[in-house]
Amino acid sequence: MAAPLFEIDDLHVRADGNEILKGVNLTVGAGEVHALMGPNGSGKSTLASTLLGSPDYEITHGRIRFKGDDITDWETDVRGKAGIFLAFQYPQEIAGVSVINFLRQSLSARKGIDLSVLELRLAIMEWMERLDMDPSFADRYVNEGFSGGEKKRNEILQMAILEPEIAILDETDSGLDIDALKVVAKGVQEVRSDRPELGVLAITHYQRLLEHLQPDVVHILIDGQIVDSGGPELAHRLENEGYEAWKPA
Repeated sequence: MAAPLFEIDDLHVRADGNEILKGVNLTVGAGEVHALMGPNGSGKSTLASTLLGSPDYEITHGRIRFKGDDITDWETDVRGKAGIFLAFQYPQEIAGVSVINFLRQSLSARKGIDLSVLELRLAIMEWMERLDMDPSFADRYVNEGFSGGEKKRNEILQMAILEPEIAILDETDSGLDIDALKVVAKGVQEVRSDRPELGVLAITHYQRLLEHLQPDVVHILIDGQIVDSGGPELAHRLENEGYEAWKPA
């Protein structure tokens, strides 16, 4: 039997001397959409950064596996090349590097494909239209002067072009109005329609993103541990009851 796409096994993580994740277990299969919800300070972004190998976080126990391979000690760039993608909560500006050149270099690193700028421009035009992006953004510096929604759409464009096998969306709905949220969620679904085997782990505070992404499984993370998992109805219950219902008495 084939190994799951992505496995997190009893993951404990520390930063600045404090234990933040206290035994996280989570498995994502190919083509599945998982949502991870939790209040501020629960460890959601710590988990996202740890999964991409951020040196700011120390794994003290547990393993991370990707397609059966133990990647716990892999460097960030190796994980990215292998097909793990992180859409950041706060995408960074990269002065002096245009979107199209960033994509060209990233595609070369990810797949060893060296397209000319013209070839890549032709390849991304359809995606920019599908993501409701102005074509002129291809020549602007990465995220420089972009609105919140434009930054997030640019992340989805990267996901579409780089064709990862699992996408981790770290609060990609953060700071978006409802119209921008719909566009970003639609973009994720557009990518999934082209690549149905793509696994998605969407980290979010709010149910509103899940109304558009329609997750297979919802997990609730509180104080560094997943305290409950279930179907989409779990997000509805969370919306009605709040996180207090899952916090220790």
